This record gives sequence, structure tokens and C-alpha cells, in this order.
Amino acid sequence: MEFLRENQLDIMLVLSGVCGFIAVFSLIVKNLTPRRKVALTLMDLGAMLLLIFDRYAYIYRGSTSRLGFWMVRISNFIVFSMPLAIIFLFNVYLADLYTNEGGLENPPKRLKIASITAGIGELLIILSQFTGLYYSFDAQNRYQRADGFILCYVIPLVLLILQLSVVIQYREKLNKLKNISLILFTFVPLVASVIQIFAYGISLTNITSVGLVIVLYMLTLMDMNTQIQAAHEHEVKLLKDEQKKMRRMLLQTSSALASAIDAKDRYTHGHSRRVAEYSQMIAEIAGKSDSECWDIYLAGLLHDVGKIGVPDEIINKTSKLSDEEFAKIKEHPTIGRKILKKINMTPYLSVGADYHHERYDGKGYPNGAKGEEIPEIARIIAVADAYDAMTSKRSYREPLPQAVVREEIVKGSGTQFDPRFAEIMLKLIDDDKDYNLKENGDEPY
Repeated sequence: MEFLRENQLDIMLVLSGVCGFIAVFSLIVKNLTPRRKVALTLMDLGAMLLLIFDRYAYIYRGSTSRLGFWMVRISNFIVFSMPLAIIFLFNVYLADLYTNEGGLENPPKRLKIASITAGIGELLIILSQFTGLYYSFDAQNRYQRADGFILCYVIPLVLLILQLSVVIQYREKLNKLKNISLILFTFVPLVASVIQIFAYGISLTNITSVGLVIVLYMLTLMDMNTQIQAAHEHEVKLLKDEQKKMRRMLLQTSSALASAIDAKDRYTHGHSRRVAEYSQMIAEIAGKSDSECWDIYLAGLLHDVGKIGVPDEIINKTSKLSDEEFAKIKEHPTIGRKILKKINMTPYLSVGADYHHERYDGKGYPNGAKGEEIPEIARIIAVADAYDAMTSKRSYREPLPQAVVREEIVKGSGTQFDPRFAEIMLKLIDDDKDYNLKENGDEPY
């Protein structure tokens, strides 16, 4: 207490400066309601003025000059009136908080009573200037407590008790951080005011109140940051949910289209789905990301979409195709590219359709691309597509034995297939001891 008595003028100077800065910052806060922003800003300005004039009251105390005469009177008037003004503004802050965030239709009646009481208290302070109800000044221009000084402490105490009762009753309406700031603002000044009655010559109540105005602002900022973070996390969750929904819709649409494609060929039921799965397995072993594996799966699912433009009688012909008919078959990658390139958000789909019949040695179709000229996604699909063709039942044969399939992959490595992805396919074959990676014979349309 002695330390406070010796250094209170310096403490007042520092805190008043802090309040001035905070008042400016309060004006630019965007996440408060206009009413609460005004209340918080005026509380900071009031706190600044309170300490400035409380400091002047001590500085000019005992000065018998004309300036001293007026400064002592003006300073003491502001020192007595400003705490009530701050409490009143806090009342406004509470009312807006509980109606806008606490879910109350109207502010609690106790806050209205507190506002009226604060007004009465201000009138009594004005009256005291003419009657000496609270204080007077001696011949040396020094402040002296009057018989009614206790009243100027009782009224703020009543106001704080009313506000504290509201905060406690409706604590479940607000989050923990808000409740801490409100309880501190109402309870600590109560204790300080009681001590102030017996600690003459120390502005404990004023310094405490101003300090809590600063704390209220800081905790308000912290709460706003918490709300902003929660809102951001909610937006991210909504975005992720929307992305999942879009992916699910895209997958369902692609699967339906792939089923429609496979239905054109009575001997390739489930071909598109299997190619998609094999392509995804190769991509995973190749170290691709989840997003890349997803893209490769969809591209594999729609790699044969161009067959929509090929006549059914050619696709389902059981005898050898003529040169003209095979030329029609060879058009399906180009047709697929033209169909899928219109989907601007998924350009990889058209790439998979256009290049999946290219060969690593450049002898494929429709573009004759070779090596690294062939997009990686198509090089993966090419291996998976060839593997499924060999392991699926055809009109003229059953699925080839696993050993034969493996031998064909080995032969095609570096000529038909990218050696890297052919090697991964061989690993999948070697790991498939029971030869499960093939058409099972009961694929649905």
C-alpha cells in the first residue's frame, strides 16, 4: 500500500496514456455492435480523464493560486463524477451484450435500475458542489471529506452489486472468457471501494477501475479472436463438407456414366471400375498424394467414355474387325477427349481418355506420343487397362492365366508401357497369390 501511495501519480500517468491508445483502437474494432463499441470507447476515454484529473487533484492540492483554486475544484468534480459515468457505460455494455449475444429479448430490469441510480448519483455530485454534501476545501485549498462522503461510495457499490448479480445469474448465456471479464470488472472494484473508505489519500478505487477497463478491452479482443477463430473453423468445416459432397456427387456421376459405357459391351462389365481401381493402386505405390490418387481413379473410371460414339455393332462384334471398323474403334480416345474437355475443373479426365492407348515406344494412337510426352496419368491407366483386358473374360476366351499376364507385362515394359509403372504392376501381380485381381464374372451393369 505504501508503494502505491508513493508511486500513484506515475501509475496514473502511465494508465491514462494506455487508456487513450485503447480508446483509439476501440473505434476501429469491427466485430462489436455499434452500441457496444461506443460504450467501450467512452469507457476508455472516461478512464483516461479520470486519472488525468485525479493526478491534477493531487498536484494542485494545497495551491492557493487562482489556477490551483479552479484546478482542485474541477479535478475533484471529475474524479467523483467519472467513476459513475464509467459504471453507467459498463451498464450499456452489459445490456447490449446480453441482448445481442446472450439471447435475452430485453435487458434485465436490474440494469435499468442501475442506470437510473447512476443518474441520481451524478445529480448528487452536482448538488454537492453547492452544499458540500460529499467534500469541501479548507483555507489552504485542500480537499476534506464531508459528513455525506460515505454516500458517494455507497451508490457505486450498489451499482456494482446489481451488475454483479446480473452477471452471475446469466453466466450460462455467455462463454467463459466473457464471464471472467465481467466478474472482474464488477467484483474487484467492490473490494477496492471498501478498502478506499478506510485508505484516505490513495486513489485505489480509481486506479483499480481504470486497470479493469484496460483488462476488459483486452479480454474483449481475446474473445473476439476466439469467435473469429471459431467462425473460421466453422467455415473450413463447411467447405470441407461441401468438397466431400461435390466429390461424392462427381464419383456417383462418373460411376453412372462408366456403367453406361460398360453396358454397351456385353463382355466388359465392370471394366471401367476395375481399371480405375488398378490405376489407383499403381498410383499409391508410386507415392502419389491422396488428391492425385483420387484424380487418377476418376480418370481411370472415365477413360473409355469415348466409346459412347462408337456403334454398338462394332463394339459387340465377335468376329475379327475390318480395317474400317478398327478405325472407328481407334476414334474413341479422341471422342472421349472432346466430351471430357468441357469439364474445365477436371482437365485430367480428358487427358486420361485421350492418351490411354498411346504406347511408350510411340506406336500407339491417336497421337503417336511416346515416352515422357505421354502424360503420367495416361501411362498409369495404360498399364491398368491392358492388365484388365487380359484378366477379363471375352467372347473368344476366358481370363488369361496369371503367369501369362505377367509375361505380357514384362514384354511390354519399355515398349507398350512406362517401365516404372509396369514394374509396379508386376509387384501387384506377385503379391496377388490367389489371383483375385481379375473379373469375377458377376459384375453388375
